[in-house]
Amino acid sequence: MNIHVVAVFKFNENYLMEAVELFQTLVRKTRKEEGCLKYDLIEDKDNKGIFFMIELWETEEHLNHHSGQDHLLNFRKDVSKMLESSTVVYKGFKTL
Repeated sequence: MNIHVVAVFKFNENYLMEAVELFQTLVRKTRKEEGCLKYDLIEDKDNKGIFFMIELWETEEHLNHHSGQDHLLNFRKDVSKMLESSTVVYKGFKTL
């Protein structure tokens, strides 16, 4: 069963360019992972510094495997000083 993920990031405005560069690397590498059906970065149109990562994985096992990948772990480490607040992650299954 496919699993959907939405991760919400709030970055300090001083780090936006650097954050986008880190996202570019993360997205490029993640889209090559087995089981990744969708991995899109969305920038909030009204709130500067807010980004949404919209993910779709073939199975929960694929998502779990992604969680341990070096490129994701490095991204988390690199952006930790740039975030204004903790990242919020929602996971779920399509209901309709």
